[in-house]
Amino acid sequence: MSVHGDEILLSPRGKEKLREELEHLKNVRRREIAEKIRIARGHGDLSENAEYDEAKKEQAVVEGRIAQVEAYLRRARVVHREDVEEDRVNVGSRVAITDLEDKSEFWYMIVGGAKESDPSRNMISYRSPVGAALYGKSVGDTVKIRLPAGAVQYRIDAVEWLGEAIE
Repeated sequence: MSVHGDEILLSPRGKEKLREELEHLKNVRRREIAEKIRIARGHGDLSENAEYDEAKKEQAVVEGRIAQVEAYLRRARVVHREDVEEDRVNVGSRVAITDLEDKSEFWYMIVGGAKESDPSRNMISYRSPVGAALYGKSVGDTVKIRLPAGAVQYRIDAVEWLGEAIE
C-alpha cells in the first residue's frame, strides 16, 4: 500500500477516536462554551468582562480544533487487512526489531498519524522517523535511521498484523 500525497493513514480505531472527539467537541464543548458566553454577557459591559474574554478565547480554541479534526478526517484513509501485504510493515503491524549495535530486541506497533501514537506503549506513527524507516519493509531487512541521539541500524525480525486489535 502506498501513501499518496497528504493523505493520512489511520487504523479503524484511530479514525473512530477522531470521530468521537469531533462529536464531543461539536455537541458537548460548543454547548458548554455557549453557556459560559451567555452567562458572561449577563454580567454587563463586555469591554471589561474577563469571563467573556476567556470564554471567547476558549471558543476559538475549540473551533480551531474542530476545523483541524475535520481536515484530518477528510485526508484520512483507514487501513484494513485486505489493503496490506501482511509480511510488510504497515499501519496495523507489530514489528519486532533488533538494534544491530547493542543487540537489544524490542518491538513497535505501527499506527496512523501522530494522533494515534503513544510512544510509552510502543505505538509509533508510520510518519515518525523510526516508523517511516520501517514502513514497507519486511523480515530480514535492515534500516538505518538518523535520530537526535545519532544514527541507529535495526534489523526487522518479525512482522505481525494486528490491525483492528490495536487499541
